[in-house]
Amino acid sequence: MRASLIQIAVDPDESVNSRRQRAAALVREQRGADLVVLPELWPVGAFAYQSYAEEAESLDGPTYDVMAKAASDAGVWLHAGSIVEKAAGSGSAEGSSTLYNTSLILSPAGELVSTYRKIHRFGFDEGEAVMMGAGDELVIVPLPGTVAGTGAGTGFTLGLATCYDLRFPELFRGLVDAGAQAFVVPAGWPARRREHWTLLARARAVENQAYVLACGTAGTHAGVEQAGHSIVVDPWGEVLAEAGPDEEVLTVELDPAKVATTREQFPALKDRRLGLADPRRDC
Repeated sequence: MRASLIQIAVDPDESVNSRRQRAAALVREQRGADLVVLPELWPVGAFAYQSYAEEAESLDGPTYDVMAKAASDAGVWLHAGSIVEKAAGSGSAEGSSTLYNTSLILSPAGELVSTYRKIHRFGFDEGEAVMMGAGDELVIVPLPGTVAGTGAGTGFTLGLATCYDLRFPELFRGLVDAGAQAFVVPAGWPARRREHWTLLARARAVENQAYVLACGTAGTHAGVEQAGHSIVVDPWGEVLAEAGPDEEVLTVELDPAKVATTREQFPALKDRRLGLADPRRDC
């Protein structure tokens, strides 16, 4: 399976509508890929908290409209990154729990086939943590077994996570138990914690023996410099591709069979021990 990660730059002087059109053009350029991935909250900027309410949209709003056409034109499965979702019937005031950080997954026909609301909100009682509601569902997306233009290949099951989720390994264990072979992690990760980004991406791959496709942004979000350095890691923890700090597209070939092979050759997941008693306290 061929996957392309679009590490788009967020420029505060570029309008949201202009960035949508530019992202759509980049998606169309990936024709021939099977899966294309965009970052977290790229329309508005992950740290542009003051714009969340104004730029909130429904699942079938302007970002979906533009991305659906781009996915259809390119003939790709598209993880369109995430948007500030305004839930049906909700208000848009700051602090409303009816705003969500929601990822959109579109088919090559441009149909919205899945969504994922970010479970772990970042901010430590500020920003996203208080302005958005928390998702409460693990989401996997089984892709059909075709390689673009050939009709060949095997299926691939994606597990969905977003940015700060990367710090919570239990989420990824749940996705593995549900059948995930690869994790797609769009992000707006700050440059000052870039080393954590690459370390955690590799750790999630190694401990779950799964691919990790972690797609971040370049540029700045409300003055917060972004890490860039989108990364693709294989089930053995080897880095297949890594971007630099600027806008860039990574394209890699993924082998679904490598997940099964890794898990068979080094069957660590079989040694998990669940349901242990509470810790003993000796003093």
